[in-house]
Amino acid sequence: MYVLVPMPCLFFGGGSTHFLTSRDGGGWLDAAKFLTGASAVGSIAIPAILRHANLIETGAMFIEFISFFILVCTVMCFHYANLEDDW
Repeated sequence: MYVLVPMPCLFFGGGSTHFLTSRDGGGWLDAAKFLTGASAVGSIAIPAILRHANLIETGAMFIEFISFFILVCTVMCFHYANLEDDW
């Protein structure tokens, strides 16, 4: 799932995260925002649904949530580093 989350940014946003925080729209940019949000929500919802159906254990669900938290922190650091393009 984590491979799919950044794909809309790469394909529709040109590899930059600036379009996620801008209000500028367009067909492809709106599609990228929607697909990024849907895949991020899916990475939280799928483990919760599987746990509710007793297909995975509680520990596996928490490991998934922790890995999602690490991914979000990584994306936030990447976005912050892209805002400072003074290199």
